[in-house]
Amino acid sequence: MRIKQLLVGMTATVIAISSYVEIAVADLKFPMLVYRTGAYAPNGIPNADGFVDYYKMINARDGGIGGEKILHPECETGYKTQVGVECYEKNKKDAMVFQPMSTGITYQLIPKATADGVTVYSTGYGRTSAANGKVFKWVFNAPVTYWDGASIAIKHILKNNNGNIKGKKIALVYHNSAYGKEPIRTLETLATKHGYKLMLLPVDHPGQEQKATWLKIRKARPDNILMWGWGVMNSVAVKSAASIKFPMDKFIGIWWSGSENDVLPAGQGAHGYKSLTFNAPGTNYQVHRDIKKYVHDKGEASGDGSHFGTVLYNRGLFQAMVQVEAARVAQKIHGTSKITPAMYRDGMEAVDLNAERMAEIGFKDFSPPFKNTCENHGGSGLAAVQQWDAKNKKWNMITDYMGSDRAIINKLIDEDSSKYAKEQKIALRCN
Repeated sequence: MRIKQLLVGMTATVIAISSYVEIAVADLKFPMLVYRTGAYAPNGIPNADGFVDYYKMINARDGGIGGEKILHPECETGYKTQVGVECYEKNKKDAMVFQPMSTGITYQLIPKATADGVTVYSTGYGRTSAANGKVFKWVFNAPVTYWDGASIAIKHILKNNNGNIKGKKIALVYHNSAYGKEPIRTLETLATKHGYKLMLLPVDHPGQEQKATWLKIRKARPDNILMWGWGVMNSVAVKSAASIKFPMDKFIGIWWSGSENDVLPAGQGAHGYKSLTFNAPGTNYQVHRDIKKYVHDKGEASGDGSHFGTVLYNRGLFQAMVQVEAARVAQKIHGTSKITPAMYRDGMEAVDLNAERMAEIGFKDFSPPFKNTCENHGGSGLAAVQQWDAKNKKWNMITDYMGSDRAIINKLIDEDSSKYAKEQKIALRCN
């Protein structure tokens, strides 16, 4: 009798453990590579907070995605490429998608994730030619790429100069890394087309020492400055530009160089500084009301909650939203809530965030609509220009969303991706 009871008890235990394992496997794992410490924390913290708050809201409001809770383990990279790769290896099992939050890490993960069958979503950063889905099956960088950004910045400068910038000097102040170097080829190609002179000014990690850079700028007196900066580099550059009285309305940063933390340290000196953006600032959206209700009002905000509604917090919301939407689409395509990483990739490739869908999920007028396809993993390619109002401490959108010079950008993407496919012996898809 006692043996029978023991067997019954053991069976019950096995069933309980099996149920637990099934639930754990069914959960959707979205590992986060973050940097809440170091020279890049001023930008890394608000972005990570946006991700976490959105995931918490989806779990609380909707019970997860199709009934499956979101797991979002964080791994601190400090923006270091090797540490980021180690974080990937540590968390890749059962992972649906990785958001590297670093172009250097993204470059390293592309071949690894492709071999492992894990989706990489480098939102508006990373390797631009990964927009070619024919070559990069597992990598997505929608809604816009760095090469789009370079072209759109030049388009804005052209507009402000009646379409003629021949002979103008344009300086690029860039983080001396894969990230900062990404737009150079595009800017050089556009310089040939439009006749401007390009001045390249690299800034070494972490970006705090820029005296020599701004001495060169003061001497050369460029007509416009573009910046591909990140972390503390951004605020140092804005303060330096103000100190030499460079016209701030002729200083344009990429979308990763246009947050509140980049301009506030310069005080009134930052007034008029511009940056590109592909998402709106502020809290006047349904998604913010839902986060406040289901997360912040319950005392569960990520961090101290102070970044709510800022540019990079909102970008984190956008990035997390796309990842969640991809899971929803994958569940619908495959008719199961318990999707695999391969199924998740299918969902990401079928994401269609049109205006109606954006409104349904609380992001009405938050960002331009876009859709992924087999051929196009780079989205709409649209961005707008925003400008800093130092007096009222707010960003104002000063242009509509606009596209890049597609003839040039598409050619560059095709050349770079074709070269990669040949080197890696990748057969083209989408035929």
